[in-house]
Order: sequence, then structure tokens, then C-alpha cells
Amino acid sequence: MFRTENDLLGDLQVPAKAYYGIQTQRAIDNFKISGVKLYQFPEFIKGLAYVKWAAAETNFQLGLLDEKLKNVIVEAAKEVLTGKFDQEFPVDMIQGGAGTSTNMNINEVLANRALELMGYQKGEYQYCSPNDHVNLSQSTNDAYPTAIRIAAVNSNMQLIAHLKDLIASFRKKGEEFKHVLKMGRTQLQDAVPMTLGQEFEAFAATLDEEVDRLTQNSNLMLETNMGATAIGTGINAAPGYAKLCAENLATVTGLAIFSAPNLIEATPDTGAYVIYSSALKRMAIKMSKICNDLRLLSSGPRCGLNEINLPPMQPGSSIMPGKVNPVIPEVMNQVCFRVIGNDLTVTMAAEAGQLQLNVMEPVLTYAIMESMQLLSNAMDTLRKKCIDGITANEEHCREMVLHSIGIVTALNPYIGYKNSTKIAKEALETGKSVYNLVLEHNILSKEQLDDILNPENMLAPKKH
Repeated sequence: MFRTENDLLGDLQVPAKAYYGIQTQRAIDNFKISGVKLYQFPEFIKGLAYVKWAAAETNFQLGLLDEKLKNVIVEAAKEVLTGKFDQEFPVDMIQGGAGTSTNMNINEVLANRALELMGYQKGEYQYCSPNDHVNLSQSTNDAYPTAIRIAAVNSNMQLIAHLKDLIASFRKKGEEFKHVLKMGRTQLQDAVPMTLGQEFEAFAATLDEEVDRLTQNSNLMLETNMGATAIGTGINAAPGYAKLCAENLATVTGLAIFSAPNLIEATPDTGAYVIYSSALKRMAIKMSKICNDLRLLSSGPRCGLNEINLPPMQPGSSIMPGKVNPVIPEVMNQVCFRVIGNDLTVTMAAEAGQLQLNVMEPVLTYAIMESMQLLSNAMDTLRKKCIDGITANEEHCREMVLHSIGIVTALNPYIGYKNSTKIAKEALETGKSVYNLVLEHNILSKEQLDDILNPENMLAPKKH
């Protein structure tokens, strides 16, 4: 069953039960690109609903929209916020038109739901129009980027919650492994002793820094250009609309949203997206490095470092019996690669803005929303299926320390760099231990040597 709607290009049939209308249908037909639909990012749909809610309140307060229409548009927007109509947003995330298809999608859904609430049929737009009422005092060029910003800020809060859970897991392992002595390494070569707990606490600390970075950068998204309409001049918006709409947005979202001081500058500007995406990239780089370390530390089990054991999640080979691979760190690595690539997409999309508008915001939006979604999912997977179940091979770690050439570093302050180098070289050539060679050459007494080379004495600064 279909209904017929009409627009600039003529008539088109729309599914009778659909809350979206003709312009959404044209977008469905035109943009079969990524296969990723608006409904796959619920926070983005919520951002759109918040924009239309605040716009309706503002238009009513300025005497531009009657109370009955305001109430039904707001009621419809609130229903969209519950997720009830998510499937009514089937437009591809990558689309031409600077987001017009997305803006009309929300306009049509709200208009048709408002019509229902008033007792009319879908498509009877003379009573509630997607353009004249739902989109009143707006353009895609202010409504669409504002929705992106609201979605990004709210998604960032969720992302940080997942990040904090992961940090807590690393920190818990740091405490659990604080007594496990192991060898530190630089350039993949033996360095000096440390504890496995120190290593895991360092993982927690480096990710902890990202909480502040993500928060600071997402706060740049709180500036809105609502009231700019087409290019920032505010054409078709009433005086005072921009400031009042920002205040209403702050009220309905609970976010500290404020109106941009220069709407012409703010309309094409995508600087906030660039810097926020860079924060996602920075976190992804750190996360990938940590997963590289986990794969190295668990390598083996017989012919690698074998200092830790990752939880076995699945058989690792179709040909090699008994092989188990570090599949969870591997999937996080791949997510990080995607996030890093998405950052380049954001960079290029931001650079491609021309004159008074950046028409590339749809792919920019897709890249940022996907990065946040992937990182959130992957961090939960890493925490639950990997970090929480890691165990240490304590005796193996200690044995490697005691047989390492690297502990000769501790002798530097006592016998000098030249003598230490000589001992290290001889140990490498003969296979003898550093300990025995120092005694053989009568460089230090056994008592002195035992104290200096006590591994626990090498874990922090010490006065010699």
C-alpha cells in the first residue's frame, strides 16, 4: 500500500505506513552508498529530535507557531527520543546535499506523527507541514550541524564511560600484579627490571589522560549556529531567534549549549569536528600500542615472551592443532586502524568546505559517529574478554630477570660504565651470568653484589 506525495520534481509513491515522506523516499532511491543508515546511530536521531523540539518552542515563544502545532511537534519529537521511530530513518549516512535528506527525514517524520496526533492522515501537510511548520525558522545548514554536535557530545559521554571501565580493569590488574618481577624492555631488547603491576598501571595511566582530552574537545561542540538559517545571515528567522533557540536547546538537552558569536563564521566551520576526531585518533593510537604490547607479552607460549596469558577465546588455526591466537587485542588493533582512517576522512571533509557552507558534513558525521561506536564496542570487548581474565606467569618472569644481561645497568654507579660494559660483553660471549663474572673478577664482594643486584632494589630511584 502506498500514498502519493508531491514535491518540486513531481509525484512519488511512499509506503502508506511510513512516517517519512517524499524527500526521504527520494534519498532512499538516490543514495544506495554505504548501506549504513541513520537508524544505526540512535544518538544522531535524538540530536535531530532535540533540534526540532527546541525550534518549535522558540517559534511558539516568538509568536510564529500556534500552541496546538507546537504541542504536537514537541510531543512527536519526544516520542522520537524514545527510539520508537528509529526505523523511520532509512537514509544512507553518506549522501549529497549537505544533509538536506537527513533534515527532511526528521521534518517529515515529525509532521506525519503530529498529523496523527491531531487526527489527520499522513501526508495531509496543509495541517502540519514538514517545511512550513517543523522546519520553521531553520535551514538544513543550521539544524543538521547542531544535531551532529548534540549527538557527538552525548555519544562522547557514553564513550568516556566505557573508557573509564577499561581503565579500572587495567588498574585492577596493576594491583594484582604489583609483586610480579619482570624485565622491562626498550627497542625490544632487555632493559632493566620492573613489575608487571607497574606495566599495567602505566596502561591505565596513559588511557586516563584521554578522559580529559575527550571531554575538553567535545565541549567545543556545544557552540550552535541555530538561527543562522542558510548562510549565517539569519534570513527567514525572527530577531532574537538564535539566542533564544540556543537557550531552549540547553534546556531540553541538559547541555551547556550556547549561540555562536558569529553565525556566518560558524555555519561553514568544522574545526570542532577536526579537533574532536583528533582526540579519538590519539586514543586509538594509544589503545593499539597497548594491544601490541599485550600480544608481545603473551607471545609463545613456548617460543615467545610468555609473561602473561590471555584468556583463550577460540581455536586459533584450521591447520595447527592447539594454537590459540590473541584475537581480542587483534580486533581492537583493527578498530584503531579504522578510527585513524576516519580521522583522515574528517580532515579531508573539513578542508573541502567552500565559501559559506561545508557540504561534506554527512561523511564527516558518519566518520565521527562510527569511530565512537566502534571504540565503545571494542573497549567493552577488550575489557570483558581479555583484560579481566589475564593471568601472569610469575616464575617465568622472575627467571628471565635473573638471567638477563640488563641487570648489569644496576652496577654502573658502583663499578663504572666501562667495567659494566666489559662484564656484559663477557656474559654474552660466554653464557655466564653477570653475577658470577663480577665475583670471578673480584670487582665486588658477594655481600655488596647481593644488595646491588637484589631486583626489588632496582624498581625505584635509590641513593647510592
